[in-house]
Amino acid sequence: MSDPNNYTVGWICAILPEYVAAQAFLDEKHDAPGYVSPHDNNDYTLGRIGKHNVAIAVLPCGEYGSASAASVARDMLHSFPNIRIGLLVGIGGGAPSPKHDIRLGDVVVGVSSNGNASIFQYDYGETLQGQGQNFQKMIFLNKPPLVLLSAVNGLMAEHECEGNQLAEAVSSVLDGKKKLRKKFGRPEAASDRLYKSHYVHSSDKEEGCAIACGDDPLNVVNRPERTDEEDDPAIHYGLIASANQLLKDATIRDKLVANKGVLCFEMEAAGLMNHFPCLVIRGICDYSDSHKNDKWQGYAAMTAAAYAKALLCRIASSKLEAEITIKDRLSDLVDISEQQLAAAKENVQIQKDFAKERLTESEQMCHQLFRLTASDKDATYEWIKIRIRYGKHFVRYCTSSSLGNRP
Repeated sequence: MSDPNNYTVGWICAILPEYVAAQAFLDEKHDAPGYVSPHDNNDYTLGRIGKHNVAIAVLPCGEYGSASAASVARDMLHSFPNIRIGLLVGIGGGAPSPKHDIRLGDVVVGVSSNGNASIFQYDYGETLQGQGQNFQKMIFLNKPPLVLLSAVNGLMAEHECEGNQLAEAVSSVLDGKKKLRKKFGRPEAASDRLYKSHYVHSSDKEEGCAIACGDDPLNVVNRPERTDEEDDPAIHYGLIASANQLLKDATIRDKLVANKGVLCFEMEAAGLMNHFPCLVIRGICDYSDSHKNDKWQGYAAMTAAAYAKALLCRIASSKLEAEITIKDRLSDLVDISEQQLAAAKENVQIQKDFAKERLTESEQMCHQLFRLTASDKDATYEWIKIRIRYGKHFVRYCTSSSLGNRP
C-alpha cells in the first residue's frame, strides 16, 4: 500500500474519459493508498510522472460542476496533506475566433499574459427584460501557483522552438495500450466542423450532427487545413470561463469571446481556484454550441493529459519540495483574511466612537436616518421608528439641516 504523505501533485478529473487518459500517461502506477481520511469518498489512482508522485482523483459518477469539484479537492487535501500543486485536466468547449483558430483536439491552458486572473465564473450574470443575458457580475478567480506558471513559460519556449509533440505523445501511449485506440484515438478530420453561430442543431433529429446538419458551405465556417509548419493539435493560452452548466449556445459563446476574449468553457474550475490553487488544462471536444457530440472527447482528454505530463516533467523535484503545501497556503490566507476583517471592524468602531464624541444623540439619529435612506436597502421601518421616538420636529430638523448644508 502507498503512503499518502509521499504525494506532492494533485490531479483532478471530472469524467471517466479524463480519468482514463490521466492513468494512461503515468510512467509508473502505484498501489492504492494505505489509508485516507475517514470521510474521504474519492476514488484514487496513484503513480509517478517524471520525478513526481501524483494522486489522481475523479468526480463521482454522474456528478458535475463546481460544488462536486470542490468536494473532491477538499477530501484530497485531507488524505494527501503534502500536495503542493494542483492540476485540473480534462475536456472543454472551444471558443474559436478570428484571433484564435481553436479546433477540436487542441489544448487550452488557463494562464494570462497580463497578470490578471485566467479563470472566471460567468454564471453570476443578471437577466434584464428586453436585454437578454448580461454578464455584469463575473467573479474572477485566483491565479495558479508561480511554480506552475514558470513551467508553463518554459514549455511555451520549448514548443516555439521544437513544436509541441502532443500528437506524438498520444500516439506513443496508444501504441502501448491498443485497447484505447477506438475511443481515444484521433477522429477523422472531416468530423471537425465549426458551424456558423446562427445555424442551430435540430433537436428533433436523432441522427448525429454530421448527417443531420451536413456540410453545407452556407452553414459551415470555411477553415483552411493546417500546414506542416503548424502544430496540430495546437496549444492556446488565455482566459477560461467556468460555470455550473454546460454551454451549448453559440450566441453566448460569441458574446463572451468578443467582450472578454474567452478561449474555452468548462464546469469545474470555479469550484477549485480559490480553494485548490491549480492550473486548468482543457482539451477541446466541441465548440460550445448546439452541435455538441461525444466523438472527440477521448482524444481531447488525451491531448490535455499529454500537456499536463510535459508540464510536470519540466518541474524539478527539489523545486516542488520547496513549495509550501496547499493546506498551509490556504491556512495562511484564512489567517490574513481574519486579520483584515478584525482590522476593518476595529476601524468601523473607531469611527463610531469618534462620531459619538462630536454629535448629540439627536444628531446621531439624524445621521443614521439619512445613511439608511441613502443606501440601497428599504429604510421605511427605521424611518417610522425614529419618527415615533422623536416626533415631527426631529424629522423636520433633519430635513432642514440636510437641505441647509447643500450649496
